[in-house]
Amino acid sequence: QVQLVESGGGLVQAGGSLRLSCAASGRTISTYTMGWFRQAPAKEREFVAAINWNDNNARYADSVKGRFTISRDNAKNTAYLQMNSVKSEDTAVYYCAADHSMALVVHTSTADFASWGQGTQVTVSS
Repeated sequence: QVQLVESGGGLVQAGGSLRLSCAASGRTISTYTMGWFRQAPAKEREFVAAINWNDNNARYADSVKGRFTISRDNAKNTAYLQMNSVKSEDTAVYYCAADHSMALVVHTSTADFASWGQGTQVTVSS
């Protein structure tokens, strides 16, 4: 099984930037679609971004499109989420996840992602 560990969270001012990392161990992520989700207090976990395993095609939630960028480095077995122009509504626990299905489409549902990290807190101050 693959283990996922997020890092890079913290406190950032509105308008600032943050880069989250997701380090994988136990298995290579080269055949996994990697995704980022987030969960704010008293809210459902929601899709943020995902990047496909075969062609690096990426999908984004409308709320982050143009501000966040997902990437991956298979040689380092790591996925990233670059967060720019952050807003107070981006405050949440951010989770990294892996979709093992090798689907050619980029899934956005939590149900499609079998492996999850423990999460990293991102707090945006206004």
